[in-house]
Amino acid sequence: MSTGLLNEPLERSAPPPVPRPFRAPMILAASGAVVAAVLFWIVSGSLTDDAYISLSAARNLAVHGEWAIVHGLTANTSTSPLNVLVLGALTFLTRLWGPGDPLLALGMLNVAVTALLGWVLARMCRRLGLGSGWAVLAGALVVFNPFVLSAVGLEVLLIPAAVAVMVWFALEGRAARFGAAAGMAALVRLDLLVFVVVIAALSPVIRTQLRRALAGFAAIAGPWYLFSWVVLGSALPDTFLIKQGQASDVGGYNYLTGPIMYFESNPWRTVAAFGPAALALVLILVALASYARPWKRPVPVPVPLLALGLSGALYYVAYVVLDTVPYHWYYVAPATTLAMFAVLAAGIHWSAARDTPDRAVAGSLAGLLTVLGVGAVYYDVESGLPWDAPPIFGNWASAQDYERVGRAVGTLVGEAPVRSPGEIGTLAYFCECVIVDEFSDRGLVVEDRLVPRLAEATEPARTLLRGNYAFFDYRLAPVNPAFDLRYEEGRGPGGPMSWDVFSAARGAGHFILVPLTGG
Repeated sequence: MSTGLLNEPLERSAPPPVPRPFRAPMILAASGAVVAAVLFWIVSGSLTDDAYISLSAARNLAVHGEWAIVHGLTANTSTSPLNVLVLGALTFLTRLWGPGDPLLALGMLNVAVTALLGWVLARMCRRLGLGSGWAVLAGALVVFNPFVLSAVGLEVLLIPAAVAVMVWFALEGRAARFGAAAGMAALVRLDLLVFVVVIAALSPVIRTQLRRALAGFAAIAGPWYLFSWVVLGSALPDTFLIKQGQASDVGGYNYLTGPIMYFESNPWRTVAAFGPAALALVLILVALASYARPWKRPVPVPVPLLALGLSGALYYVAYVVLDTVPYHWYYVAPATTLAMFAVLAAGIHWSAARDTPDRAVAGSLAGLLTVLGVGAVYYDVESGLPWDAPPIFGNWASAQDYERVGRAVGTLVGEAPVRSPGEIGTLAYFCECVIVDEFSDRGLVVEDRLVPRLAEATEPARTLLRGNYAFFDYRLAPVNPAFDLRYEEGRGPGGPMSWDVFSAARGAGHFILVPLTGG
């Protein structure tokens, strides 16, 4: 009689592992949110003047229901409608427990967008058969890029997130969702249409379901641009008139030569910021060569991912053709999208080269990208935390000095209009007075930009310009300022209408408030 102790053990098959497709994306999203919160603590006291333009617009939207930088003056100079709309909505939310806090709203937006970027990169890596480490590296190269952190408050995090979502849906073959994501991208910045067109054109599934993609795009982007055209008077923001052809404003450098300007200022920081994009260009050439000679070796890089790299490069070319200024945030779109492409392409080559000598090359490339990421982090923290000024900075005064001047000017002028010295964002935010330049006063846009541009334009540019401003009121006259706020280098004369300031980029300077007799 058997006791069972000596019996052969029953063969039990282990239960199959439970698939957890959302575990890694959730971890990366949560990690991204934590990183974003820490980074916002680092940068929030040093936001640039252009960031405060967005915050001023968001506050006016949340508090007064106006599309304006200055209360009472409708303006259409927000290059990123989605950035202002979401900031405005979040600012309105903060009114539930206070007067409305655009700065807190910005922190909330940064946390949410960085979490979204982590989620999407993790899903893309899963789709491509890559480990989550590649998603971590791609996200790190985006969020720690000094050019990105130096422009927080603008749409610099929305750009890579919006493009990544488009690529993800293109990889998944979801045409309608791709179209909706493309519509969101067009609301982040209209010039992201470069990415929309290239990714759609090169992705077979999107091309074959183009009607669904267009329907999704129109449903998301159409209502805003129709509203902007009819109600605000122009489908495209006035910044397209203001910014074009201003390369001479930055020491003679233009968008093409801008990286040289930044390299001369700080070579290794510039290498850390642009290095991944440069490596991406090499990987694009490798991918194109493999497509051109498919019999030589298999093509490892999926077309939508290749389109990500190509569109990043074409975006740079488009800005060179436009001859625009080399502001550091203008480089965020190509730098971040090419960095994401470089990491994901390197990951694909690493996986495809298993047990071959090519794996050492792919591993070296991944190592170099990691070193560049570490270098970016070093330059983010080298000057101490939290920041007094961003690593890449060009304003006339620090955010703290601008706050002090803005509050003092607001107290002195009351409701009287003030002419801006040329940088309006932080002053307008803290002054809460009628401070005017062409970013806040559309009468100046008419007088100084629109009418002269129509007079000198040739066809078809003139017809397109008139079409954009078909519903615009050309009778708008500029606000007549009662004061002129001027910036001058060096220490000021002193007195109640003069304020000394300091800028990490410009050194010592001062603002002086001058009454205008004709005001």
